[in-house]
Amino acid sequence: MAQAILAQTPQDGKVRRAFAPLSIPLEPRRHLPKMPSGPSLQGAQDWAPVVWQKSGPKGKAAKSSQEVNAARRSGADVETSKKFGGGGNQSAHSVVPNAKKLDENTETFRHDTVSHDFKLSLMQARTAKKMSQAALAQAINEKGTVINEYESGKAIPNGAIINKLNRALGVRLPKAK
Repeated sequence: MAQAILAQTPQDGKVRRAFAPLSIPLEPRRHLPKMPSGPSLQGAQDWAPVVWQKSGPKGKAAKSSQEVNAARRSGADVETSKKFGGGGNQSAHSVVPNAKKLDENTETFRHDTVSHDFKLSLMQARTAKKMSQAALAQAINEKGTVINEYESGKAIPNGAIINKLNRALGVRLPKAK
């Protein structure tokens, strides 16, 4: 805080307002007690006993068939189980958990592909329009490999692509299957 004082300057004799600090006695600073920097051993320590309990002894997992046979001879209860996919460097999707069910199943699971009549009529309609596979693929906004798969008979029929082919070629292709 400052107090305004009127003072005359010695150079030109004009009266100017000057500011001088007030002489207010400052109170001595109150020092707050320092917080302990480390852990305190007085109030925060909990001296209640803690008991760590472990479960009872577990049976040892035998690694070899010799250990399993020795345990059987001694009369101990032996439970054997094979790890599922253990010890192999395989992806999670490669091992089938229900392999027995798949082995018992005699059905053949195959995707239907386009028929022979469909692929022949597609080739004939494309050559009648004098289009290459790449040009037809560009006309229906698909990749060239899609047309190649349909003409080779390897493609899985897709109704949307077949409708695009019908519109681009101006013909009605037979049912894919």
